[in-house]
Amino acid sequence: MFALGIGFVAHALWPGRSASSAPAAGSPITTADALQSAFVQVAERVRPAVVNLGTVQMSRSARRPAVPGPFADDPVFKDFFDQFFGRRGQGPSEEFRQSGLGSGVIFDKRGYVLTNFHVIRGADAVTVRLSSKQEFRGRIVGTDPKTDLAVVQFQPEAPLTVATLGNSDSVRVGEWAIAIGNPFGLDQTVTVGVVSATARGDVGIATYENFIQTDASINPGNSGGPLVNLRGEVIGINTAIVAAGQGIGFAIPANMVKRVTNQLVDRGKVTRGWLGVSVQPLSKELAQSLGLTDTRGAVVARVYPDSPAAAAGLVQNDVIVAFEGRPVEDYAHLQRLSADAEVGRSVKLDIVRKKDKKTVALKIAEAPEQAAPGAAPR
Repeated sequence: MFALGIGFVAHALWPGRSASSAPAAGSPITTADALQSAFVQVAERVRPAVVNLGTVQMSRSARRPAVPGPFADDPVFKDFFDQFFGRRGQGPSEEFRQSGLGSGVIFDKRGYVLTNFHVIRGADAVTVRLSSKQEFRGRIVGTDPKTDLAVVQFQPEAPLTVATLGNSDSVRVGEWAIAIGNPFGLDQTVTVGVVSATARGDVGIATYENFIQTDASINPGNSGGPLVNLRGEVIGINTAIVAAGQGIGFAIPANMVKRVTNQLVDRGKVTRGWLGVSVQPLSKELAQSLGLTDTRGAVVARVYPDSPAAAAGLVQNDVIVAFEGRPVEDYAHLQRLSADAEVGRSVKLDIVRKKDKKTVALKIAEAPEQAAPGAAPR
């Protein structure tokens, strides 16, 4: 996978116009004019909120190479070697600067910028360049590698244009959308496409995946930039493309972004819920053997000791089919539902055990740092 992504969402006219209010045929203002105007207005509204993020990573390396192996024990050669390179452990060192480039979007007037974790990963310094070309030193507020999200803050000198995070659950396949970013350092580049799919998982980019897929044209430097609908709302954060294909990009949905960024801003890290089970897909054969009519649900592969699931009596091969009354589509869906649940909250799970249906209650615990809650073995 290659870092970056982009997407799109749809409306035939600028928001607020109904089909009945569209200009009649032959009118001086055509439907095409109105659509073009919508794209232009979105670009003018959102571009000032899109920033260019520059990163610098410093590393130090000893200049003096080791004495070649065949002569390592020869004192004459070692003295000769030391004359040129200095004695071991005393040679000077070099600094290497590795620069990176990505995009971000301002989502809070206090100078908070949303971007991808992989854009700022390992950075020793972050520079935020606004659409006005002003540059500021940024600090990393918090990161969440499991969703590939991060928040950077800078101190603005004037009021900022702030982007609005929309409702990604309302995004439909085939809708228009606009992507804005800095591919190859070309600031404020705007591209347009459609939403190709929603709820994409098993892509292999992050632990928690629920991507919006798009066919928008994206390139290195777009990572962290916004995916915007024709209302000017951010519906996703561009994060990756399939390098071997064309027009296959992915964006993190805005509703997931909201949950993560709220916690990063408040406490610098993300706390997630945990059931205490490892789950796997429900195959057609297993579903039939358990008396189920379809493959929706998640099979319990393992119950961790001293976990909420263990306390609730869950066992291996139980099939979790609903979480708080909400049908579980697959194991990845259960993973997201449990992760989003509030720690300490009591929830009810509908399960199937040996063809018998039952409901169990358990209290959500905090997910251990080293494990993805409810993750399926891969």
